[in-house]
Amino acid sequence: MLILFIKLFLANLIGDFLLQPNSWVEKKRKEKEKSLYLYLHIAIHALSLLIVLQFNMYYWLGILIILSSHFIIDIAKIWLNGRYNERLLFFTDQFLHLAIIAFVVYIYVPYKINFEWIYSEKSLITITSIIFVTVVSSVIMKILISRWDLNNTKNQDLDNAGAYIGILERIFIFGFIVLKYWEGIGFLLAAKSVFRFGDLSKAKDRKLTEYVLIGTLLSFGLAIVSGVIYMHLLEMFK
Repeated sequence: MLILFIKLFLANLIGDFLLQPNSWVEKKRKEKEKSLYLYLHIAIHALSLLIVLQFNMYYWLGILIILSSHFIIDIAKIWLNGRYNERLLFFTDQFLHLAIIAFVVYIYVPYKINFEWIYSEKSLITITSIIFVTVVSSVIMKILISRWDLNNTKNQDLDNAGAYIGILERIFIFGFIVLKYWEGIGFLLAAKSVFRFGDLSKAKDRKLTEYVLIGTLLSFGLAIVSGVIYMHLLEMFK
């Protein structure tokens, strides 16, 4: 089952990423279903599938399902382009392709998806910890540091960039703790300090420096506490 999924997934990567130039994507957006490159794209997918499946025509039905669904999904994405967020369309497009691949694999190798693992102690602890260390921690930090007003500083940041950076750094710290790689936390703190140094030295604003320092320490602190509690709970349920 797994090897068949990997083969079909590899064919999708080859067709959608490796052998699809950006110029083809732009042509498809402009000319839609009239674009020659749309059909070349599907042809490349067909060839990729045949190669990874070693031209085994036992899988002809699966190949037909994947190619026809891929064509329909790509047409829908082309027409929806500009109406919806491009990132949303991209991930929806790839999710649908993966869902079709999983369905095709099921046709040839029936499998049962067991969702009971979600309710295991380890899964519940992991899900709870990830939600806390990402979304909940962001809310806590926002509430705690909202008392300091930085309206006087010039805002040259990307929208929500600080929130995303905070979420990513807490995920990294959480991962370092789970992997028992505490040195990684020091490396991350040093790397962040280097990138922040330029901004703080240019700003020459003590208030901004203190604000960034407080936010960083809060973010690291919440992530470390979450990771330690997570590891402690896993030990309890062993």
